Amino acid sequence: MQIKSLLKITLVFTLCVILMGAYTRLSDAGLGCPDWPGCYGMLKVPTAEHELNQVQQAFPEHTVETEKAWLEMIHRYIAGTLGLLVLLILVLSLKSRDAPKKLPMFIAALIIFQAALGMWTVTMKLMPIIVMAHLLGGFALLSLLLLLYLRSKPLRIPGGDLPARKLASFAAICIGVLLLQIILGGWTSSNYAALACTSLPFCEGNWVDNLNFAKAFSPFQGDHASFEFGVLDYPARMTIHVAHRIGAVITSVMLLYLAFKLISSAKSTTIRNAAWLLAVLVVVQVILGISNVVLHLPLGIAVSHNAGAALLLLTLVFINYALWRKA
Repeated sequence: MQIKSLLKITLVFTLCVILMGAYTRLSDAGLGCPDWPGCYGMLKVPTAEHELNQVQQAFPEHTVETEKAWLEMIHRYIAGTLGLLVLLILVLSLKSRDAPKKLPMFIAALIIFQAALGMWTVTMKLMPIIVMAHLLGGFALLSLLLLLYLRSKPLRIPGGDLPARKLASFAAICIGVLLLQIILGGWTSSNYAALACTSLPFCEGNWVDNLNFAKAFSPFQGDHASFEFGVLDYPARMTIHVAHRIGAVITSVMLLYLAFKLISSAKSTTIRNAAWLLAVLVVVQVILGISNVVLHLPLGIAVSHNAGAALLLLTLVFINYALWRKA
């Protein structure tokens, strides 16, 4: 199999792992299996009577919730398959004379670290800083795989598209702002703050006086038996939610401005099409974010909001690659 074809498959698998992780987290199934890498010491969810008896002896404080346990294990199976695909990419890259070597090695190291974060997510009982780091690792992996794919195929932009290249620095700033917004989104989700405000455009009540940024964004939240369903008080969660909303406004304005400038100035059809896609994704992402608040976080829309963030990041990675690459 060619590396380019394998990279396409791996990109799809990575997106599936991210979405399955979001679905598992939003279904409150992150601790569906209290151990790692198996489930109650087994390679599959225990369902037979003799298996449940073993669980009762080994984990007397837990009750097997089959549906949640299967969500967690399916996520692990897919993630394990992704790890094998990344390993195969590394092997093929090292064997090929023309393929890059450093980037595949870094991606392989990242997938190993992601596995460790997955383990710590369970063993540290959904500690928010670990959950958020695990989410960011998934987005980083997705971006680096796309970058490796782009480097494996020629990207021809007639004349280098000098008018569009003038926006390269702003495009780099935009991807940094988007990453900060993704971090805010991960922190919102891991602290169960998505429904801390249920009115638009601002929070209900005298929300300004309740803001507590120091507590809201402290990575250390004390010792707890479990962080499931969150441990922060309402003012801290509300502060996280408000920061995510403000970040969404700033991010949306900047990305739409970048898209408009590229559409109006770029000579390359490739760059203009990417800019149109960026604009559409921003609008869809805003609609999904508002729907999460209005409809009280329905599972399908919440997972789609994660998918929107991933697609926005991929689009910006492509735009930055096109603008910064050598003509």
